[in-house]
Amino acid sequence: MPLRIIQDAIDRSTLLALAPELGDMVKAVVDVERAVLAIGGEMHADEEAALLDDGSRQADLWGINLYSAEAGAEWIEFDSMGNVRPSRGNRSRDVEDPSIRDAIRRVVASLIRDA
Repeated sequence: MPLRIIQDAIDRSTLLALAPELGDMVKAVVDVERAVLAIGGEMHADEEAALLDDGSRQADLWGINLYSAEAGAEWIEFDSMGNVRPSRGNRSRDVEDPSIRDAIRRVVASLIRDA
């Protein structure tokens, strides 16, 4: 699948159609400041690089996985090697700060509708 930056809302079925070879899990990187996300990279680092090239700042980027078979909050997993940022107080692959998690959820909800 070609890497894509999502800036306008799409529905979940469109997201899945963009990446059928990935099964029920799609890797994504969210820019919490610009409210955009990138999908389609083999690794989160590919999506991160695309967003950096598009004008994002490293500090605003967070890696997630989206699970299409899950509903509600369970469909977002906050797991990526790129999330390990001791300088920002995030010492694990998980997004530890609840406010950043909430910002990620808001971006995902605004860009990927359940319909």
